[in-house]
Amino acid sequence: MQMEIRYSNHPEDSKHYDTETLRRHYLVEKVFVDGEVNLVYSHNDRIIFGGVTPIKETLKLGASKELGTDYFLERRELGVINVGGEGTVIADGVEYNLNYRDGLYVGQGTKNIEFKSSDGKNPAKFYINSAPALKSYPTVKIDLEKANKIKCGDEINMNKRTINQYIHPAVCESCQLVMGLTILEPGSGWNTMPCHTHERRMEVYLYLDVPEDQAVIHFMGEGQETRHIVMKNEQAVISPSWSIHSGIGTQNYSFIWGMCGENITFDDMDNIRIQDLK
Repeated sequence: MQMEIRYSNHPEDSKHYDTETLRRHYLVEKVFVDGEVNLVYSHNDRIIFGGVTPIKETLKLGASKELGTDYFLERRELGVINVGGEGTVIADGVEYNLNYRDGLYVGQGTKNIEFKSSDGKNPAKFYINSAPALKSYPTVKIDLEKANKIKCGDEINMNKRTINQYIHPAVCESCQLVMGLTILEPGSGWNTMPCHTHERRMEVYLYLDVPEDQAVIHFMGEGQETRHIVMKNEQAVISPSWSIHSGIGTQNYSFIWGMCGENITFDDMDNIRIQDLK
């Protein structure tokens, strides 16, 4: 298991970053690594995110120095969405089969978490988010059909999309982790516009379904002084609580969002008008 540390950055510092520095602090270029548990530990609300890609062998979430606990979920909860081939998550001996876009919530206190692919030639790609938790809630499988669906946006504003809430009070209980998948309609490119911040929570995006010759321009920074990062397929970006998080694609795409912080109120947002952006 690999765990990269990313430290928090002050918004005043981030104003001075050039493109390379901005990408080094906030962008994760390689999320899924064949045969590995590849994770990032962000000091922004201590979220852990990354990819688990089993090929031949079963992979396990283990204890690490960064956590200082006897096992991974001793003081944490976990969200999983599979964006690859069929696979299985084994939580304390109970097997949960996850097809493409199936999700899973695993509660705090679960000691043994294992991942395996049904076919190593078409491996599962388990994208995970984990947040600190001090209460145990039941483990729940959430497939795409069971996700709470919110249809929003329109063709005129190029933001017609469906927000699929997997880990959300309308679907299952969690301590502070909220997680879901947004799918944009053909002809739409904006994932969040007008944009917003929420000082109470940070967020991580994983961009998906971006063709090799296309890209998503992810906007971040403060509303009065924005920055951008060019994103490719299956790349993730850290969005601190002080930053906007919005993106425009050269064609439609999808993305997984995960949040943790002070609350689990999805619509707790500080909106910024388009005409006020700089």
